Amino acid sequence: QVQLVQSGGGLVQAGGSVKLSCTTSGIIFSVNSMAWYRQAPGKQRELVALITSSGTTNYADSVKGRFAISRDNAKNTASLQMNSLKPEDTAVYYCRAGDLASPIYWGQGTQVTVSS
Repeated sequence: QVQLVQSGGGLVQAGGSVKLSCTTSGIIFSVNSMAWYRQAPGKQRELVALITSSGTTNYADSVKGRFAISRDNAKNTASLQMNSLKPEDTAVYYCRAGDLASPIYWGQGTQVTVSS
C-alpha cells in the first residue's frame, strides 16, 4: 500500500518560513520524481516545485529564490523549505510522487496560511 504522509505547515506571518515534509512508503522512492503542488481557494492546483530522481529541480516563477525542494533517499522523504512567505502563498500544499512515466500518488494535503 502506497502512502505519502505530509507534515509541517500551519499559520505563519508574512516574511516567515515553513518547512513541509512528505514521507513515503510502498514505492521505490529513489526512482520517483517528487513534486509539491498547491491549491488556493477558488483556484486550480498548480505546480510549485519538482525534483527528479537525479536531483534536478524546477520551480514556479512565483517561488524561485524563496522556496527550495530537496529529497533524502535514505529516509524516503521529500521536503519543501519555504522562506520569505507572502500572503499569496496561502494554500493547501500537496506532495506528489511519480510523473507521466510512472504511477502518480498524492499526499493528504496540508494547509499553509500566511498572515499579512
